[in-house]
Amino acid sequence: MHLTVPRAILFDLDGTLADTAPDLAGAINKVRTDRGLAPTPYEQLRPVASAGARGLIGAAFGLLPEDEGYDDLRTAFLVNYEAAIAVESRLFDGIAPLVKGLQDHDLSWGIVTNKAARFTDRLVPLIGLQDARCVVSGDTTPHSKPHPAPLLEAASRLALAPNACWYVGDDLRDIQAGRAAGMVTIAAGWGYCGNIEPASWGADVLAATPLDLLDLVSSTLVKSRDPVQPSVCDKN
Repeated sequence: MHLTVPRAILFDLDGTLADTAPDLAGAINKVRTDRGLAPTPYEQLRPVASAGARGLIGAAFGLLPEDEGYDDLRTAFLVNYEAAIAVESRLFDGIAPLVKGLQDHDLSWGIVTNKAARFTDRLVPLIGLQDARCVVSGDTTPHSKPHPAPLLEAASRLALAPNACWYVGDDLRDIQAGRAAGMVTIAAGWGYCGNIEPASWGADVLAATPLDLLDLVSSTLVKSRDPVQPSVCDKN
């Protein structure tokens, strides 16, 4: 597959750069226990962690945003999450060397998440992502993913054309947003990935691990720098 040579790699946050599911699950389960209910098993919550309040409330209470009582649950969940935002959250294995590798290649990298800025701005430095060249949150633009607006905003902040960026995410919405923005899209197979198989998302590449992604970036850059070999006719 021919991939556009990247000048920047943009990442989703939850489930792509950082394993935040333990703290997200803890926040929604506190909502349950505060109401005298048993915690929802973690294995049911983890796959939907990238979907934030919508996914977690759906898994823990079976409610949709339009249902009665949803807003009260969402408010309680966000209060709990803000109070314990980085207790167990950490970078996925391989993310630190991936970021270092991108920096060694002189590539910019940034974060585009649907998480609200009040949470993103607190979490990013606590888990070691403060060197991101840009951070775009779910409320930075009028639209959140799968709309391309947040990705276009990130490219603008980096002074790059969108097609000079790759976008990496662990949710179908990430791939939809990246494609709509005209970016190369990478499905993060190491992330939460929801209930839909990543192979069906239509991403340009499915990367199994962060180091696989680094290998892909490195090989794409090397190929772009290889001189074109002369043909037999050129030699005569």
